[in-house]
Amino acid sequence: MVLSRRFLRAGVGGLALCLLISLCGFYGRCTEVRESVVRLHILANSDSDEDQALKLKVRDAVVEAAAGWLDGAQNADEALALAEQRLPALKAVAQRAVTDAGYDYPVDATLCTMYFTTRQYDTVTLPAGVYEAVRFTIGSGEGKNWWCVVYPPLCAGAAMERGTLSDVLDSDQVAMVTGGERFEVRFKVLEWWEELVNFLRQ
Repeated sequence: MVLSRRFLRAGVGGLALCLLISLCGFYGRCTEVRESVVRLHILANSDSDEDQALKLKVRDAVVEAAAGWLDGAQNADEALALAEQRLPALKAVAQRAVTDAGYDYPVDATLCTMYFTTRQYDTVTLPAGVYEAVRFTIGSGEGKNWWCVVYPPLCAGAAMERGTLSDVLDSDQVAMVTGGERFEVRFKVLEWWEELVNFLRQ
């Protein structure tokens, strides 16, 4: 009886160790993904139908104006440097979209480091965690947000394509973010952990 308990404990311990090693490797790949992309984040003034519709007009204007704006960047750091140079012009585009729609909300545009939950778009899942982002805030910014990825350029045509992701991610990372249900549990565990870390960070 004592021997069987020892075997059981050893088996559970071994399973836990294997799980920990697996998650550590997964966490490392997720960290590399977060460090390789730049997000675009647009916050609506409120959750009213009108303000949510306005958010989408700002989105369309910004995405159209931003087409090709990070061409030439070889990594996320270079993309952020280019984004900083062009941010005033894009802010003006967003503000004009608001004004043309008949609203007087101010628009703020900043580069920031911010936390995102796990986000899925089509066949791509981006892990929870802290990302570099270009953020547009319309008015009070208290409404639901819209997001995509500006580096690599995955916003155009509202599509995320594996071929574009492979420009900045290695094959293992691309397989992970496009792996669907195979990685669903790991993404959930990672999100729980990242939410705890983000809570403690604040």
